[in-house]
Amino acid sequence: VKTGKTKRDLAEALRQDIRDFKAKHGVARCVMVWCASTEIFIVPGPAHQTLASFEAAMDANDPSIAPSMLYAYASIMEGVPFANGAPNLCCDTPALQQLAIDKGVAIGGKDFKTGQTMLKTVLAPMFKARMLGVAGWYSTNILGNRDGEVLDDPESFKTKEESKLGVLEYILQPKLYPELYGEMYHKVRINYYPPRGDNKEGWDNIDIFGWCGYPMQIKVDFLCRDSILAAPLVLDLALFFDLAARAGMSGVQ
Repeated sequence: VKTGKTKRDLAEALRQDIRDFKAKHGVARCVMVWCASTEIFIVPGPAHQTLASFEAAMDANDPSIAPSMLYAYASIMEGVPFANGAPNLCCDTPALQQLAIDKGVAIGGKDFKTGQTMLKTVLAPMFKARMLGVAGWYSTNILGNRDGEVLDDPESFKTKEESKLGVLEYILQPKLYPELYGEMYHKVRINYYPPRGDNKEGWDNIDIFGWCGYPMQIKVDFLCRDSILAAPLVLDLALFFDLAARAGMSGVQ
């Protein structure tokens, strides 16, 4: 656990950790992948607009500077590519994105999307390709690991909810296809259930309609293992971001 008077102090401690890790293991290159829990929902504000405002906010212990932002800042400052595996605001800010470009560091990521959201990104394009309307989409999850415990907190859940809700709007484009998706009702719930452990269950009820508005339903019960779905993505991200570094790529990938 890091200690310091300011968030800038904590970021500097993280930078030292990176340097110590490289020296201890004798490596020239590293990649940082954020695999920690979802943070509370943060709306982008003045502190996230420029590097100067971001660093001033760290010095002032501004609550809008989240832990994942400190890790991203430390990583970029040390020339280490950074991938975000949670739906946090994190490096999705002008300040850190410009810093990454200035430092020549590759960054990216906005949630691993390994379970229910992954299914949505597969099913929604199919509906759109066949011009099938969606009247409603109800999603619920039960999960018993640390991720589920954190998401039991309303503020942390809101961050995840925004990610899950936004993916359908992005894919289906209700403003472009109002007759098919303009009145879609989308509900998301996540429930902490300790006996389930790392075994996650995602249940979806999808009300669709086709020719002449005739209603139909799709129901999906996805019983999966959270970490088993995420682990290969972490390995791929490490490899791809290291490749990006060796290729001289920078900024959002």
